Amino acid sequence: MTENEQQVAGLLLAAGGGRRLGGRPKALLEHRGRPLVEHAVAVLRAAGCTRVHVVLGAAAAAVRERAELAGCVTVENPAWAEGMGSSLRAGLESLAGTPARAALVSLVDQPGIGAEAVRRLLGAYEDETSLASAAYDGVRGHPVLLGSAHWAGIAATATGDQGARVYLREHRDALTLVECGDVAQAYDIDTLDDLRQLE
Repeated sequence: MTENEQQVAGLLLAAGGGRRLGGRPKALLEHRGRPLVEHAVAVLRAAGCTRVHVVLGAAAAAVRERAELAGCVTVENPAWAEGMGSSLRAGLESLAGTPARAALVSLVDQPGIGAEAVRRLLGAYEDETSLASAAYDGVRGHPVLLGSAHWAGIAATATGDQGARVYLREHRDALTLVECGDVAQAYDIDTLDDLRQLE
Protein backbone atom coordinates (compact mmCIF):
# COMPACT_ATOMS: atom_id res chain seq x y z
CA MET A 1 0.00 0.00 0.00
CA THR A 2 1.51 3.35 -0.95
CA GLU A 3 1.57 6.29 1.42
CA ASN A 4 -0.92 8.12 -0.80
CA GLU A 5 -3.44 5.33 -0.42
CA GLN A 6 -3.28 5.49 3.36
CA GLN A 7 -3.42 9.26 3.61
CA VAL A 8 -6.07 10.03 0.99
CA ALA A 9 -9.63 8.95 1.77
CA GLY A 10 -12.23 8.50 -0.93
CA LEU A 11 -15.28 10.67 -0.26
CA LEU A 12 -18.29 9.76 -2.38
CA LEU A 13 -21.20 12.21 -2.50
CA ALA A 14 -24.31 10.05 -3.08
CA ALA A 15 -27.11 11.95 -1.34
CA GLY A 16 -28.98 13.47 -4.30
CA GLY A 17 -32.70 12.92 -4.69
CA GLY A 18 -32.72 13.02 -8.49
CA ARG A 19 -35.26 15.83 -8.70
CA ARG A 20 -34.98 16.02 -12.50
CA LEU A 21 -35.16 12.22 -12.68
CA GLY A 22 -38.66 12.19 -11.25
CA GLY A 23 -37.38 11.84 -7.69
CA ARG A 24 -35.33 8.68 -8.25
CA PRO A 25 -32.36 8.75 -5.84
CA LYS A 26 -29.17 8.75 -7.89
CA ALA A 27 -27.42 6.26 -5.62
CA LEU A 28 -29.96 3.58 -6.56
CA LEU A 29 -29.97 4.06 -10.35
CA GLU A 30 -28.90 0.80 -12.00
CA HIS A 31 -25.58 0.58 -13.83
CA ARG A 32 -24.25 -2.77 -15.04
CA GLY A 33 -26.82 -4.55 -12.92
CA ARG A 34 -25.95 -2.92 -9.60
CA PRO A 35 -26.83 0.37 -7.85
CA LEU A 36 -24.75 3.32 -9.09
CA VAL A 37 -23.37 3.91 -5.57
CA GLU A 38 -21.73 0.45 -5.63
CA HIS A 39 -20.12 1.18 -8.99
CA ALA A 40 -18.75 4.50 -7.68
CA VAL A 41 -17.31 2.87 -4.53
CA ALA A 42 -15.67 0.16 -6.67
CA VAL A 43 -13.99 2.86 -8.79
CA LEU A 44 -12.51 4.56 -5.70
CA ARG A 45 -11.28 1.23 -4.36
CA ALA A 46 -9.79 0.16 -7.71
CA ALA A 47 -7.91 3.48 -7.84
CA GLY A 48 -6.36 2.78 -4.45
CA CYS A 49 -8.56 4.48 -1.84
CA THR A 50 -8.59 2.08 1.10
CA ARG A 51 -10.77 4.32 3.29
CA VAL A 52 -14.06 5.26 1.62
CA HIS A 53 -16.73 7.46 3.21
CA VAL A 54 -20.11 7.58 1.44
CA VAL A 55 -22.51 10.45 2.10
CA LEU A 56 -26.14 9.31 1.81
CA GLY A 57 -29.28 11.43 1.91
CA ALA A 58 -32.33 10.72 -0.26
CA ALA A 59 -33.73 7.25 0.51
CA ALA A 60 -30.71 6.53 2.75
CA ALA A 61 -32.38 3.49 4.37
CA ALA A 62 -33.19 1.97 0.97
CA VAL A 63 -29.63 2.59 -0.24
CA ARG A 64 -28.20 0.86 2.85
CA GLU A 65 -30.56 -2.06 2.29
CA ARG A 66 -30.01 -2.53 -1.45
CA ALA A 67 -26.39 -1.53 -2.00
CA GLU A 68 -23.37 -3.54 -0.93
CA LEU A 69 -21.32 -0.97 1.00
CA ALA A 70 -19.34 -3.27 3.29
CA GLY A 71 -16.12 -1.69 4.49
CA CYS A 72 -17.36 1.85 3.77
CA VAL A 73 -18.17 4.44 6.39
CA THR A 74 -21.68 5.67 5.60
CA VAL A 75 -22.53 9.21 6.63
CA GLU A 76 -26.12 10.37 6.64
CA ASN A 77 -26.75 13.97 5.61
CA PRO A 78 -30.18 14.97 6.95
CA ALA A 79 -29.86 18.29 5.10
CA TRP A 80 -29.24 16.64 1.70
CA ALA A 81 -32.08 18.57 0.06
CA GLU A 82 -30.10 21.80 0.55
CA GLY A 83 -27.71 20.63 -2.16
CA MET A 84 -24.24 19.26 -2.66
CA GLY A 85 -22.61 21.78 -0.32
CA SER A 86 -24.24 20.23 2.75
CA SER A 87 -23.12 16.75 1.68
CA LEU A 88 -19.55 17.89 1.17
CA ARG A 89 -19.55 19.50 4.63
CA ALA A 90 -20.96 16.31 6.21
CA GLY A 91 -18.38 14.18 4.43
CA LEU A 92 -15.39 16.34 5.40
CA GLU A 93 -16.66 16.45 8.99
CA SER A 94 -16.79 12.64 9.04
CA LEU A 95 -13.10 12.51 8.07
CA ALA A 96 -11.97 14.77 10.93
CA GLY A 97 -10.24 12.63 13.52
CA THR A 98 -9.26 9.93 10.98
CA PRO A 99 -5.68 9.55 9.65
CA ALA A 100 -6.80 11.07 6.33
CA ARG A 101 -4.78 14.10 5.28
CA ALA A 102 -6.76 14.62 2.08
CA ALA A 103 -10.12 13.71 0.61
CA LEU A 104 -10.61 12.57 -2.97
CA VAL A 105 -14.16 13.72 -3.63
CA SER A 106 -16.19 12.00 -6.33
CA LEU A 107 -19.84 12.24 -7.37
CA VAL A 108 -22.14 9.22 -7.62
CA ASP A 109 -23.72 10.38 -10.90
CA GLN A 110 -20.55 10.38 -13.05
CA PRO A 111 -20.09 6.74 -14.14
CA GLY A 112 -17.95 7.81 -17.10
CA ILE A 113 -15.10 8.61 -14.69
CA GLY A 114 -13.23 5.41 -13.92
CA ALA A 115 -10.33 4.25 -11.79
CA GLU A 116 -7.64 5.53 -14.18
CA ALA A 117 -8.74 9.16 -13.77
CA VAL A 118 -9.05 8.79 -9.99
CA ARG A 119 -5.57 7.19 -9.85
CA ARG A 120 -4.10 10.15 -11.73
CA LEU A 121 -5.64 12.56 -9.27
CA LEU A 122 -4.38 10.47 -6.35
CA GLY A 123 -0.91 10.96 -7.80
CA ALA A 124 -1.24 14.73 -7.27
CA TYR A 125 -1.32 14.27 -3.49
CA GLU A 126 1.77 15.56 -1.66
CA ASP A 127 0.56 16.59 1.80
CA GLU A 128 -2.35 18.23 3.64
CA THR A 129 -1.91 21.44 1.61
CA SER A 130 -2.54 19.63 -1.70
CA LEU A 131 -5.36 20.96 -3.87
CA ALA A 132 -6.03 19.31 -7.23
CA SER A 133 -8.80 18.74 -9.71
CA ALA A 134 -9.39 16.54 -12.71
CA ALA A 135 -9.58 18.54 -15.93
CA TYR A 136 -11.19 17.72 -19.25
CA ASP A 137 -9.50 19.49 -22.16
CA GLY A 138 -8.18 21.98 -19.63
CA VAL A 139 -11.55 22.66 -17.99
CA ARG A 140 -11.79 21.93 -14.26
CA GLY A 141 -14.18 19.13 -13.28
CA HIS A 142 -14.52 16.18 -10.90
CA PRO A 143 -13.16 14.42 -8.99
CA VAL A 144 -11.26 16.85 -6.76
CA LEU A 145 -8.51 16.26 -4.22
CA LEU A 146 -8.80 18.42 -1.11
CA GLY A 147 -5.96 18.47 1.43
CA SER A 148 -7.10 18.69 5.05
CA ALA A 149 -5.52 22.15 5.44
CA HIS A 150 -8.32 23.40 3.15
CA TRP A 151 -11.28 21.59 4.73
CA ALA A 152 -12.37 24.37 7.10
CA GLY A 153 -12.23 26.97 4.33
CA ILE A 154 -14.16 24.71 1.95
CA ALA A 155 -16.82 23.93 4.57
CA ALA A 156 -17.29 27.66 5.15
CA THR A 157 -18.03 28.32 1.46
CA ALA A 158 -19.88 25.10 0.52
CA THR A 159 -23.53 26.17 0.38
CA GLY A 160 -26.47 25.16 -1.80
CA ASP A 161 -25.24 23.32 -4.87
CA GLN A 162 -21.83 24.95 -4.60
CA GLY A 163 -19.53 22.22 -3.40
CA ALA A 164 -15.90 23.32 -3.34
CA ARG A 165 -16.39 25.48 -6.45
CA VAL A 166 -16.13 28.89 -4.75
CA TYR A 167 -13.09 27.87 -2.71
CA LEU A 168 -11.31 26.38 -5.72
CA ARG A 169 -11.97 29.54 -7.74
CA GLU A 170 -10.56 31.69 -4.93
CA HIS A 171 -7.47 29.45 -4.63
CA ARG A 172 -6.87 28.70 -8.30
CA ASP A 173 -3.19 29.68 -7.97
CA ALA A 174 -2.71 26.73 -5.58
CA LEU A 175 -4.79 24.32 -7.69
CA THR A 176 -3.13 21.60 -9.75
CA LEU A 177 -5.14 20.56 -12.80
CA VAL A 178 -4.75 16.89 -13.74
CA GLU A 179 -5.79 16.23 -17.34
CA CYS A 180 -8.14 13.22 -17.56
CA GLY A 181 -9.99 13.90 -20.82
CA ASP A 182 -8.16 11.05 -22.55
CA VAL A 183 -9.29 8.41 -20.02
CA ALA A 184 -12.68 9.58 -18.73
CA GLN A 185 -15.95 11.22 -19.73
CA ALA A 186 -17.30 13.75 -17.26
CA TYR A 187 -21.03 13.60 -18.01
CA ASP A 188 -23.61 13.73 -15.17
CA ILE A 189 -26.77 11.64 -14.86
CA ASP A 190 -29.14 14.54 -14.20
CA THR A 191 -32.13 14.18 -16.50
CA LEU A 192 -34.26 11.34 -17.85
CA ASP A 193 -32.47 11.74 -21.16
CA ASP A 194 -29.14 11.08 -19.39
CA LEU A 195 -30.32 7.65 -18.24
CA ARG A 196 -29.32 6.20 -21.61
CA GLN A 197 -25.67 6.69 -20.53
CA LEU A 198 -26.17 3.92 -17.96
CA GLU A 199 -25.46 0.33 -18.97
